[in-house]
Amino acid sequence: MLENLPLKTFTHKDLTIEGYSRAAVQSYWRIPELKVGFDLGGSPWSFMGTQTIFITHAHLDHMAALPAYVARRRMMKMEPPTIYVPEPVAESVDKMLRCWQRLDRGRMLCQLVPAVEWAEYELSREHVVTTFPTKHTVPSLGYIVWERRKKLKPEYVGFTGEQIRDLRYSGIDVSAEVRMPLVCYTGDTAPGGLDACEAAYEARILITEMTFFRPEHRKDKIHKFGHMHLDDILARADRFRNELIVLGHFSTRYHEDQIRKAVLKKLPENLRERVELWL
Repeated sequence: MLENLPLKTFTHKDLTIEGYSRAAVQSYWRIPELKVGFDLGGSPWSFMGTQTIFITHAHLDHMAALPAYVARRRMMKMEPPTIYVPEPVAESVDKMLRCWQRLDRGRMLCQLVPAVEWAEYELSREHVVTTFPTKHTVPSLGYIVWERRKKLKPEYVGFTGEQIRDLRYSGIDVSAEVRMPLVCYTGDTAPGGLDACEAAYEARILITEMTFFRPEHRKDKIHKFGHMHLDDILARADRFRNELIVLGHFSTRYHEDQIRKAVLKKLPENLRERVELWL
């Protein structure tokens, strides 16, 4: 496998998180078991097999590699990918791909979906993705991947197999859909974006940003530019019910050792044991 970009891998139970994220550099993520990726600030060769990508916003460090990803899949004779982008930027993204098509003289084949707030998009029989609005300097969305299963309705619990069969034959739907939020990805956002969706705090895995952590950095300015500070995470410590919280998108002005030492020192124990710093 050709490795041409930095890539970190972390496994939590049956799900694998792969990617890289540094503010103003590159952000790209994928969950291979769910066959989805998030953002394309870079396009590692290993990501080429992931056909469905959800873009949070159109800043270069989150979307610059989109043309390369689309072109490479065509070059490798793969099916055209499905790319979800916030609806307000969809027309511009389409024009960008058309410009690259003229420059590259190769067709930019993909299904571009204008994603809107509080919408639902089907991935498979087992999984759907919902959107929620985030708070950034440009139009932006967060995404949640849900697992859905059929479960026997409470009123039929205790019935025999034959009774359940007979009810089904008579046209009665004995099952109800049950959903569980598996992965939430916020992209870049001020705290209001995280707070906009309660399911973000309930997803098994939350991947979010924490661009700044130093006390002298002004939180009002950080929020204005659509980012979060360590203090924003600490203020919400009791709200996180996630099994795993991935914090990334750190400012390039910080060294990895500085980040690790400062953040782990301040996180309360019940949160620290669930946090993975994406360094």
